[in-house]
Amino acid sequence: MKTSKLLMTLGVVVLSVFARLAPVHAEALDDIEKRGVLRVAVPQDFAPFGSVGPSMQLEGLDIDVSGLLAKKLGAKLELVPVTSANRIPYLQTKKVDLVISTLGRDAERDKVIDFSQSYSPYNNSVYGPANMKIDGPADMAGKTVGVARGTFEDLMLTKSVPSSTTIKRFEDNSGMISAYLAGQVPLVGTGDFVANKIAATLPASAPNKPALKYVIHESACHVGLNKNEPKLMAKVDAILTEAKKDGELNGIVEKWLHVPLPVKMAQSTE
Repeated sequence: MKTSKLLMTLGVVVLSVFARLAPVHAEALDDIEKRGVLRVAVPQDFAPFGSVGPSMQLEGLDIDVSGLLAKKLGAKLELVPVTSANRIPYLQTKKVDLVISTLGRDAERDKVIDFSQSYSPYNNSVYGPANMKIDGPADMAGKTVGVARGTFEDLMLTKSVPSSTTIKRFEDNSGMISAYLAGQVPLVGTGDFVANKIAATLPASAPNKPALKYVIHESACHVGLNKNEPKLMAKVDAILTEAKKDGELNGIVEKWLHVPLPVKMAQSTE
């Protein structure tokens, strides 16, 4: 009996020591509430989702969605400008609490971060001059296409186009757009709204006025969160669900994209 009691006592002591030594996972939502600040990774060169406006402040759809979440969380909003390539690393290294930066969802990204329900439509497509005939990935053989590094377009084109296609990767969207306008790349893979905005700045007679070639993927934008943050995930999804019901999210989408929130998306919690 004495031996059993001794072993039991030792077991409790060992478990107690391990409990003190084991790292404690702090919930991100608790940290946000304690800090009183919501840090969000956002685009700064990707109008109409995020860009520097006339007042030299960030503005756009993603900026407004970030503001919506901060308001509902009762926190001050801290915007952290990122590129497509570093937005996920910023999240993983806890430099930000959320990523709201035209983030599309796919199987590869699902392995490293979690995603909220969708908050905005976003189709990924290939654009180029009207006289260039391209109807699908097979027609990209021998062609050169520009993309912003780490974007959904980069990932999808890498998987789908022939090996003879040259994919030129630029560090940000501004670099990609400038290269296209300068004739350095004849094609670009980008979001429909971005390409339409580029087209609107060029005269109708411009030989490089971007025209839709084909849709790479019908996509949507999601809020990115770190893995294993159930409380923050539930809160973000609840805020987006309510904003869909009361029309606030539709107002943001219409303001920046000039189209209503798709009915299917407005009714979806995925």
